[in-house]
Amino acid sequence: MARPGAENETIMTSLRLAGHGLGIAFYLVGVFFFALNDALGKWLVADYAVGQMLVLRSIGAGIVLLPMVWQMRVNPFDFGQWRLQILRIVCMAGDTFAFYYSTRTMPLADVMTFYMAAPLIITALSAPLLGERVEPFRWAAVLAGFVGVVIALQPSAAILSSASPIALFGAVMFGLSATVTRRLRRTHWLPLVLWQFVGAGIIGGATIPFAWTTPDLLDLCLLFLVGIVSMLCFVCITRALALSPAAMLAPFQYSAMLWATLLGWMVWRDVPTLPIVVGNLVIIASGLFVIYRDRLSGMMRAAET
Repeated sequence: MARPGAENETIMTSLRLAGHGLGIAFYLVGVFFFALNDALGKWLVADYAVGQMLVLRSIGAGIVLLPMVWQMRVNPFDFGQWRLQILRIVCMAGDTFAFYYSTRTMPLADVMTFYMAAPLIITALSAPLLGERVEPFRWAAVLAGFVGVVIALQPSAAILSSASPIALFGAVMFGLSATVTRRLRRTHWLPLVLWQFVGAGIIGGATIPFAWTTPDLLDLCLLFLVGIVSMLCFVCITRALALSPAAMLAPFQYSAMLWATLLGWMVWRDVPTLPIVVGNLVIIASGLFVIYRDRLSGMMRAAET
């Protein structure tokens, strides 16, 4: 005979698994926009200063975010856990600045190699900062995914250039910001994303007196588009981290490689090479393994109940 409350626990387990699945879906969509943002940013940063890009992308994001604040009647001044919110803004701005700056002097593949270390950082931080349990299979999936990234990207000698510490700093900031976002999961996503862009715009605006290139109409629209794409990216990632543990989502960061490969084939007709195919297969396998083990663990808990 089932013990009292067993049915409720089974229902909660099913709901938790459904929430995790939705969180993974949000994260995959967010990483797609992440890859698209990287490609647009790499193209534009060759002609425009990093600080200028931060300002104009923030304006582009604001064009979409401000009407959403009004329509959803969300309080944009929800400063609960304000210290963590400030830390998140600083980390996000540092991540963005470091990425765009490092892509000015390094190949995108090399910068991406550093940024694909972020899942390792997130996994390492999720236990001490979030109190999440990181099972050995999650570590195995993250490490396997990183191996797939290295196989696919085949970093050049430029990975050891003077800009390498900046790219590594950006990866650490991204990992820390994701961890803090998980800590703030009870805060509405809209103020989090809004103030993230406000903070980045203010930091970028401080550099405007030292570097400014007036864009033409096409480039101005593209700079605003970068803001909208990155806004969609962070909305999805913020929602994902509210639904699923950070350590669970970390391996799916590697799907950026898959999206980048597909975009390259669809837009520029770049035929994937054998290392890219093999690397992406390893990345896909690591993500599917996490989904399988998570569902298996949930079903085992339900069966025990």
